[in-house]
Amino acid sequence: MWLFFSRRLRMWLILTVVVPLTSGLLRRVGRALEQRRGSSALSRSLLRAGDLGDRARATLGRGRRRG
Repeated sequence: MWLFFSRRLRMWLILTVVVPLTSGLLRRVGRALEQRRGSSALSRSLLRAGDLGDRARATLGRGRRRG
């Protein structure tokens, strides 16, 4: 079914559904790890990955509207 969606619709679905859910999940796991065991390389990496997802969504979302 995914193949029947246009490229633009697939990108929109990814940017509005998948990226926010994934970045929120990564951030939540990172915070939970920090609360239980303190700051570690893994928890910092998970928090950065969550932030990266938000930044990528914002950047790609803006670029798509202009182009």
